[in-house]
Amino acid sequence: MTPQDMESRIVRYGDLQPCKTAFIDAHTPGSNLKENFTIIGGGVSESPDQHVHITTPHGFNIGAAGQPPKCRNSLHNHRTAEVFFILSGRWRFFWGEKGDAGEVILEEGDIFNIPTNIFRGFENIGTDYGMIMAVLGGDDAGGGVIWAPHVIEEAKDHGLVLGENGKLYDTKKGQNLPDDVKPMPVLTKAELDKVDCPTAMEVVGGYVRRYLDMYALANEGPVKVIGEKGIIRDKPGFEIDFLTRASATEEKHAHDRPSVLMPVKGHWRIEWDGGSATLAPGDTMSVPENLAHSAVPSMTGEAALYHIVATDDAAGATWKG
Repeated sequence: MTPQDMESRIVRYGDLQPCKTAFIDAHTPGSNLKENFTIIGGGVSESPDQHVHITTPHGFNIGAAGQPPKCRNSLHNHRTAEVFFILSGRWRFFWGEKGDAGEVILEEGDIFNIPTNIFRGFENIGTDYGMIMAVLGGDDAGGGVIWAPHVIEEAKDHGLVLGENGKLYDTKKGQNLPDDVKPMPVLTKAELDKVDCPTAMEVVGGYVRRYLDMYALANEGPVKVIGEKGIIRDKPGFEIDFLTRASATEEKHAHDRPSVLMPVKGHWRIEWDGGSATLAPGDTMSVPENLAHSAVPSMTGEAALYHIVATDDAAGATWKG
């Protein structure tokens, strides 16, 4: 594969195209400055304005959220996995229908495999614009977002209505629900009672891993972060590995399905039969199936990279095995 062909499978951080109208809380004060990015796959955006960089199915979606300080993403739920790692900034994740059931503070490089069937939200509590990268289970990412009832009600006060078809209508722009489309119903009390509300000990102990801990473990080889045999035991339809300079190798390998490389620290040189490319933090590279390749740091200093590949497991609820 030529370098030109591979370059079309690399999304550079500086080329990311944001969408500021992706979700129902796009006008809600406190959430109206956030930016949503869909890097690989269709994502879960509710807006036709969302740009998709790479449409090739991978068995999972890759996205990102960029937010200035004090900006938050409203409480929502997903039917499939949602995994975040912190690219830049300091972030507070919180959960529960009202967001008061628990919270955790994450720093650069930390990873959070958020359990399915809980309401979750997050905000940038740092002093600069921050970015978190996301992996969502399944090619269709579980059919969209399930919002906490108060999020839908608050959005109406600021002109946004979500249709039962999953599309947003902005009444401030003169848009109204079509006659054959009903508003998205809010969850009933019975439905809300079925949503999980785990403790901080359950969430932080079971689903959060710190960058510095993984960095230390990587001295002995690549770290299986998420997987049936991972340090987070889960089968969300994909696996995530963590590599550093100590665990990287120039020996080429291949997968029988597309894989994704996402540096979080340092610059990485990716070589394959036919060419090479250098990735920086925030870049995303899709490696075609059956293409032998290697990834090693290209400069001195700290270096870390996340590697994602789909598995044959269904992209469903968080595995409790």
